[in-house]
Amino acid sequence: MKPKVFLEFVEIKSLIASVLPFVLGSLYAVYNYHQVHLGYLLLFFVASSLFHMATNANDNYQDFLHAPRDAANQEFLEATNVVGVNQISIRQARTLTFGLGGISLILGLWLVTQTGLPLLWMGIYSYAVGYFYAGGPKPISSGPFGEFFSGFTMGFMIFWISVYINTYDVAPITWHGTFNVMISAGLAIFAISNIMLANNICDMDEDIALGRHTIVSYLGKPVMLQVFAWSYIVGYICLMVAVWIGVLPKLSLLTLLSVIPVLKNTRQFMRKQVKRETFILAIKNASIICLTFVVCMGLGLIFN
Repeated sequence: MKPKVFLEFVEIKSLIASVLPFVLGSLYAVYNYHQVHLGYLLLFFVASSLFHMATNANDNYQDFLHAPRDAANQEFLEATNVVGVNQISIRQARTLTFGLGGISLILGLWLVTQTGLPLLWMGIYSYAVGYFYAGGPKPISSGPFGEFFSGFTMGFMIFWISVYINTYDVAPITWHGTFNVMISAGLAIFAISNIMLANNICDMDEDIALGRHTIVSYLGKPVMLQVFAWSYIVGYICLMVAVWIGVLPKLSLLTLLSVIPVLKNTRQFMRKQVKRETFILAIKNASIICLTFVVCMGLGLIFN
């Protein structure tokens, strides 16, 4: 497989959706606990990146494998799905998927031996969601809970694991601490879940033809477009609450400046929902929000 095809198969461009929560979680640990386990952190970064690629690869080949072979879906099979477009064999797709996932699993299990069992339970949840998102008899992505699982797993779990790896030896997991992490990750959670929501809004007709019944097919585009817009608002409220309770530096509030481009992109998406033209706006919003968040948290650490 050529490198270009491989990178397209694992959707390397989407890796930012897991990299930024990883950085945010690490900055959270530095601000609140003043320590970093750099070696373990870098190993987790490699493991999570490999697993993200494996999940994307699994999504692509499972979609190709289970798509109905009829005239209505011929364009999807031959001109849309990366497996069909590049004539990747199912055997090759599976080998790459489970190879990437296997290496990630080995690294993750070694980290469990160094940091403790809580990481194992976090990992079991994450790996289960990663596989069943597109695999199994009832894939998560084909149902009404895809947005929740994508946002929660990538926006919160990666953030939380990054915090845990840096603090496992000084801060036991508590309900209070978990709540603080979740509120701090709220902006990332909603921004990332909106990527999935925008994808499902754009693909509603195609999804129905492929037998997928996402939340958009249940509640309709008008309702979910409102959810799309309000999700950003709730995310920004989470940011302000986290600063108010003292678990994020005050300069994190500068992240609110990202409202300007995010509002512009959101209005444009509300007017037109076409996969090839406007879906990218949700990715841009998530990137703008999380990158601004990273920079502002960094400034908060420097000038705290």
